Amino acid sequence: MSEIKDRSSVIFGNPIDRKTIRQGLKSKKKFLKKYGDDTDKIYHLKAVPVPTLSFMDVENLVLSDTELKLPKNALIVGNIRMGFGHYRISMAMASCAKALGFEPYWLDLASFDATGSKMIRKQNDLYSLASRISQVSHLFNHFIWEPLNSEGFRKLTYNSKDQKNAELLVPLFHDIPKDTPYIATHVWPSQAAVHAGMTHVVNAIPDNWPMALHLSEGAIHTVQTPFAYLGYKMLNGMAKMPLKGIPEEDLYEVGHYVDHELVSNIDADVEARIRRIQNKEPVRILLSVGGAGAGEKLFLEMVKHLLPYVEKKRAAVFLNFGDHLGVYEYLCKKIPGFDSKCVKFFDRYEDLNKFVGTMGTSRIEGIYAVCNKNIFEAVYSTNLLMRNVEFLITKPSELAYYPVVKVMMRHIGGHEVYGAIHAQEEGDSTFECPDERSMNEMLDRLLNDPELLIHLNRQIQKLRDEGVYNGGYEVVKLAVNGRRK
Repeated sequence: MSEIKDRSSVIFGNPIDRKTIRQGLKSKKKFLKKYGDDTDKIYHLKAVPVPTLSFMDVENLVLSDTELKLPKNALIVGNIRMGFGHYRISMAMASCAKALGFEPYWLDLASFDATGSKMIRKQNDLYSLASRISQVSHLFNHFIWEPLNSEGFRKLTYNSKDQKNAELLVPLFHDIPKDTPYIATHVWPSQAAVHAGMTHVVNAIPDNWPMALHLSEGAIHTVQTPFAYLGYKMLNGMAKMPLKGIPEEDLYEVGHYVDHELVSNIDADVEARIRRIQNKEPVRILLSVGGAGAGEKLFLEMVKHLLPYVEKKRAAVFLNFGDHLGVYEYLCKKIPGFDSKCVKFFDRYEDLNKFVGTMGTSRIEGIYAVCNKNIFEAVYSTNLLMRNVEFLITKPSELAYYPVVKVMMRHIGGHEVYGAIHAQEEGDSTFECPDERSMNEMLDRLLNDPELLIHLNRQIQKLRDEGVYNGGYEVVKLAVNGRRK
């Protein structure tokens, strides 16, 4: 195995202090001691179908006894399960790759029985736990979680430490040809691919708030907004002194990362929404529980507020609980008779898919609850439903960039704040509603002001015409063709 180039001592021409470098080495050694040293182990891979994503021909890379053979038009999407966001963006990239004629492969670096994978899972467990605590503890959120997500992860020194830990993932790349087009939807898969010597790596940065956490020198960096571009071009606020920024050839503003199925159907979906609004059909509302399963109290208050609208057949509510059945059980405990009010699609993804196929021609009433143990089904259920609803209620995470009207819940982690600001300024979203009162006031406004809801939907078409939602296609092109000349 060739020696891994150190990328923790100097980042985009900015030297890192010795103390931070030692801390990075210490962190890497800690994981090696805890999970074992597999540096020289050879991991072979094979591709197996992903039934949920069969329509885009995605195959998942898993461990094998024989060496992997990829076709010439292969494109790998490197990701990890951290909440739902990175999986959702990965689906968008795979969808756009398929639409452009490539064969997409799924590489979840957290899914293997390898040292680097165990390192990721450990850190993801801590992140998910902290996300949930932040929703029930004001003090923890104010003094620890918000500052960490907005400023702690922003520092260049944080990236230095991550670079050392990412070296642990290199053995998983043994079978992958170095020139395979590769899109990473989290920084660790990007750093790992660069450490492994891959030459066509795109680091698709998910958030609008520039943070050094997302840096992967050696890869092409893409962002979704002008605000993020400026921040990364300058590495703004990532150290106490001005820094050398990301070179022009390594940074591109591409637009929003959105699935081909959503982008190509914007006109039909918007016109169907407006027709339902004008015909005074029940307004279809989708609530999506995030990957950490946080925010159950706010969900309770929103559902209670919407129940009278449902009973009067002025609204139909869809709740995708993801893989968090506990949130549904919480609502059942707090709302008398809630279970009997719901049409349930629990681990019935194919039935849900068939039902969605009828939504374009049917009048929909009532409450629908969706939950799937399968992570692909849990995530993609929201994609299926969002095409057929008038608006989506979500926190300002990856869904802030999707072509559906969004009602923004309070952010979880300070890095999400600027996602809400961007969506509001683009005009296909409300502003962030920080508490139960403001959220329910916004719901009342949208349900009682059809012209506002029509205006927000028309804005989606305008943004489509401007190419705002084409980021997924642009990322694929960069991965295949390399840096623009």
